[in-house]
Amino acid sequence: MTAERLYTPWRMKYITSKKKKVDGCVFCTAVGDNPDHDRDNYLILRGKTTFTIMNIYPYNTGHLMVLPKQHVSTLVELSQEVQCELMLHVTYFTELLGNLLRPDGFNVGLNLGRDAGSGIDSHLHMHIVPRWNGDSNFMPVVGNTRILPETLEETYDKIVAGLKNNPPAFR
Repeated sequence: MTAERLYTPWRMKYITSKKKKVDGCVFCTAVGDNPDHDRDNYLILRGKTTFTIMNIYPYNTGHLMVLPKQHVSTLVELSQEVQCELMLHVTYFTELLGNLLRPDGFNVGLNLGRDAGSGIDSHLHMHIVPRWNGDSNFMPVVGNTRILPETLEETYDKIVAGLKNNPPAFR
């Protein structure tokens, strides 16, 4: 039996990057960074009390996360203003991604706590994951590998261009 190979040459840039390890919360660091570095941080939109960022370990192309700027781990710690803005961002980006990427559906949700599946449980974040019919196959199950049809940079540029062409009404 011959071993199959999956070539992902774009991963070399990530593997060999000289980015320093972030001390503290990666989300707080990204939103606290100079807006000129938003592309480097895959930060899509800065709201008044929330921000939207790409997941750099996505389940699917276009996987975004909406977060409060406030470093909290539970919904009860958020004011109604922040909760409303969080949902406005989720609503806006499901529509934008729907128009840009044409998924068949979305998974939208929160993993509150490590035991609920949160990889970073100290900073609440809401996932928006575009889904396509047939996007789940044997690769994640058997090979612990996800297959994405374009680079994070290509997806970022596509989303930012869509944002500029269709800015949110709530800004």
